[in-house]
Amino acid sequence: MAAPLGDDVFGDDPSVNALQDQIAAMLGFEAALFMPTGTQSNLCAVLSHCQRGDEYIVGQFQHCYRWEGGGAAVFGSVQPQPLEHQPDGTLALEAIEAAIKPDDPHFARTRLLALENTLGGKVIPMAYLGEATALARRHGLSTHLDGARLFNAAVAVAQREGTTAQEAARRIAGHFDSVSVCFSKGLGTPAGSALCGSKELIARARRIRKMAGGAMRQAGVLAAAASYALDHHVERLAVDHELAARLAQGLAGLEGVQVEPPQTNIVFVDLTGAARDRGPALLEALKAEGVLATGLYRLRFATHLDVDEAGVDRAVAAFRRFFRN
Repeated sequence: MAAPLGDDVFGDDPSVNALQDQIAAMLGFEAALFMPTGTQSNLCAVLSHCQRGDEYIVGQFQHCYRWEGGGAAVFGSVQPQPLEHQPDGTLALEAIEAAIKPDDPHFARTRLLALENTLGGKVIPMAYLGEATALARRHGLSTHLDGARLFNAAVAVAQREGTTAQEAARRIAGHFDSVSVCFSKGLGTPAGSALCGSKELIARARRIRKMAGGAMRQAGVLAAAASYALDHHVERLAVDHELAARLAQGLAGLEGVQVEPPQTNIVFVDLTGAARDRGPALLEALKAEGVLATGLYRLRFATHLDVDEAGVDRAVAAFRRFFRN
């Protein structure tokens, strides 16, 4: 709350500028732009890479296609070309290549490959990121990463490879022309995301952000929180991953409950058999005990900065009481 402030519409909020420089340098980009939301950050990215009549290749369950209201199509006349995911969350390389349209007036112009990491909590393999983005470059496509949970992926990679999360995040981001990063997921800030890219791309995104209504005035109070989170909350994401595993273990073995083993901080639960139609009732029962989850297509539980071991155990106990009763 004591952050120095200015007017970010004119580019003179010192706390916003410091955050933009910080996240750009951290991920190896020339520039960055602070946004209110990850949805707007993805929108500005797609519209900065593509023009009217262009298309972007994307996965069926990526956030920028399925969960963002069709913004690129609605506001930018940019057509999505969605592909099915493989079990590990990737898009088959041959499917990407087959989806790239020839230069012919019958087709939208394929301009962009968009990926997401993590996707539903799954960490996209580093080798795959290199192969997919190299394929895109061979065909003259730009590349964008929805890295809303980039640092969750980085922490998981760092633990496997014995590096730091910041080193892993920079390696992941290095495959892409632009990356969107969210500060209000596991990093724990009240709001905000950043789009990183070249100076030219960020200049285009700044104009689009203005048209999209997202230029904020004294935004430094949010930016300062994000800077604090980058300094203090990245490595601690490993705790969220441990707690997600604890939650999954606590729910395992319940009749009618199928738990997908988590890779990071998201636990998906499918109800089977007689319990299949009990999802809405379960969510209400859990909410009555102070346990919040979502159920748009599966039950989803996310561990984060405000969840501890006692909270996980309380959630497990509430879950088991529901099925016992």
